[in-house]
Amino acid sequence: MPNADKNASIRKVSLYFIPVEMRVPLKFGAQVLSSVTCARAKVTVEGADGKLATGWGETPLSVAWVWPADFDYENRHKALKDFTLQLAKSLESSPAAGHPLELGHDFIEHDLHLLQDRFNADREPGTELPHLAALVCFSLFDIAIHDAYGRLHQVPTYETYNPTYMNRDLSRFLQPDASHVSFEGLYPADFLSEKPELKMPVWHLVGGLDPIDDEGLTGNEPDDGYPVMLRNWIREDGLDCLKIKLRGNDAEWDYDRLSKIGKIAQEENVTWLTTDFNCTVRDPAYVNNILDRLKLEEPVTYQKILYVEQPFPYDLEANQIDVRSVSARKPLFMDESAHDWKFVKMGRELGWTGVALKTCKTQTGALLSLCWAKAHGMTLMVQDLTNPMLAQIPHFLLAAHAGTIMGVESNGMQFYPEASAPEREVHPRLFRRQEGILDGSTLSGPGFGYRVEEIARELPSPVYGSSAHA
Repeated sequence: MPNADKNASIRKVSLYFIPVEMRVPLKFGAQVLSSVTCARAKVTVEGADGKLATGWGETPLSVAWVWPADFDYENRHKALKDFTLQLAKSLESSPAAGHPLELGHDFIEHDLHLLQDRFNADREPGTELPHLAALVCFSLFDIAIHDAYGRLHQVPTYETYNPTYMNRDLSRFLQPDASHVSFEGLYPADFLSEKPELKMPVWHLVGGLDPIDDEGLTGNEPDDGYPVMLRNWIREDGLDCLKIKLRGNDAEWDYDRLSKIGKIAQEENVTWLTTDFNCTVRDPAYVNNILDRLKLEEPVTYQKILYVEQPFPYDLEANQIDVRSVSARKPLFMDESAHDWKFVKMGRELGWTGVALKTCKTQTGALLSLCWAKAHGMTLMVQDLTNPMLAQIPHFLLAAHAGTIMGVESNGMQFYPEASAPEREVHPRLFRRQEGILDGSTLSGPGFGYRVEEIARELPSPVYGSSAHA
């Protein structure tokens, strides 16, 4: 039965672009990044009773991750910013009302595709904005709406994913596979942890350019008080989980990288590793051969690998590779391919066993993928997009409520720790890894518990909407 008194409508939208410089370069596939634009949204919603509340959302517009391509980086960067601006204008004129999950779902399924098609109609063939990029551009607004809704009702956002606040159950959003699963009468709350983990093991990203020994040093490393070498990071932050970026097209380099980091992990008492093959692998045999060789030659390193992340291309429909031979060896997690639950369903049919959730693909989409995956026995992880500032908080909370295979990935403090200095003053252990743990116990209040009123951050002038301080 509809809960019209719980509906919310968008009334105002403001958009900010915050440039962030990296202290060390980060390699995504063939692209090396030295900076990123973080897009931040402020969204005001109105309840059925006329009450107003404001929420915040933020996402790095990570060009190389959302849009791997051969043409000019700045062209893609500008397109992401332009499309995000168009979304701000479109959302402010939207007449829709409902719960944030309903608003987000309907916008993604209809408006987002229409806006993306209209945007791409003016672009040269081969330079069209991909759907993953469109989702990332929308995600900051979607997160802000979820935050604003919690603030509107003066409850934590994660307490609104139930029939008290929602008009539709999950059967209106999700379709099961051919099994006995049914979503009738179920809501996201039925798939979320009753007691969220506010202290979680944290994964450190070992990028393709990160020095793991003296040979990897270039002489251009920053002298800013933060570690550079992998061993120093492990000791400084008490790390117990390492995510290793690989090339996916150079088997000898990948094996050698895994072998060296595996030895360091053993010497430094690191328990867990995972491998990220950068979506460049076309044949499961590439991954299988590396894993099989590790099992024979480096059995301790093999045992430390908890799961394998997204070796194969982004476009699952165009690359329907049977991956069961890989998942027979190690749990195999979808990341870039898991745009929404429909792709999770397709992936499961091809042999994928887990899903790496990301708030940058929208809070709405992450929750729906979480519910579909859990209902079908798939394992979850929450992966980072090098989230700084406010972007770190919904990312952390998703992992806290999801029940992941092992903690949460978080590497903003590796690549631009001082970008989050104002937020770190309020949430010190959420923006600094200590004893291998992230601690979100300082989050409190309605919405996502940002405590924005206490964060002394000066925002640039908005590119759209009215100015405000966070």
